[in-house]
Amino acid sequence: MTSSAPAARARRRTALAVVLCAGMTAALTACAAEDPDKGTNGLGKLTAEQIEKKTRAAADAADAVRLTGKLVGKGGTYTLNMQLSADGGTGSVTSKKNTFALLRVGDELFLKADAGFWADDKGDDGSTEAAGKLQGKYVKVPEDDPTYQQLRGFTEKKTLLDGMLTLHGKVNKGDRGTIGGIRTVQIMGGKGEGGTLDVSLEGTPYPLRVARGGGGGSVKLADWGEDFALEAPAEGDTVDYGGQLPKSSG
Repeated sequence: MTSSAPAARARRRTALAVVLCAGMTAALTACAAEDPDKGTNGLGKLTAEQIEKKTRAAADAADAVRLTGKLVGKGGTYTLNMQLSADGGTGSVTSKKNTFALLRVGDELFLKADAGFWADDKGDDGSTEAAGKLQGKYVKVPEDDPTYQQLRGFTEKKTLLDGMLTLHGKVNKGDRGTIGGIRTVQIMGGKGEGGTLDVSLEGTPYPLRVARGGGGGSVKLADWGEDFALEAPAEGDTVDYGGQLPKSSG
């Protein structure tokens, strides 16, 4: 009786170990067999070049997009919060010194900023008075003004996306991740020095985040295809400066 008890316990332990090992093996087998692309748009199975082609096509075909983040270039660093469509754009841009609102409807471009943006560095009475009149108003930017094309560039969907979504160097596939709870796959120029794009693995393969090469900034892209109000400001909120805009300190 006494000698059989330890043997029985040993048999039970062995049986339990077999059950646990079998369960663990089954779990590991199930994990190994799980398809990482299950429930996705299948983009993750494609080559980096194919992913790039599909995401560029999706971005070009979308009616609208919102861009938030920073762009760094020769002209400085700009923080964007812009909604863009084929017909125009609206939102804000922050430079080193100032934040200003931009609104473009067709070819009509409007700029709104505080008095500090419009005042020149001399701070003379004439400049201060002019700046006060322009503060908080949408100032229509003449198309022949030197700043028109530069400012318009911030409201151009095609212009901004063409610049941001271009990867430099051989395109490679990176890691998978999530942005805002949406599964993504990354493609990159070279090893990332040529820029990276995080592309949605759910639904339409839109780019959800771009990091430009060479420290050129990072921007999130959202609200793809979502319509937004785009109309010229009320007459009482607008100043038509007529000729060339006064030189700003922005």
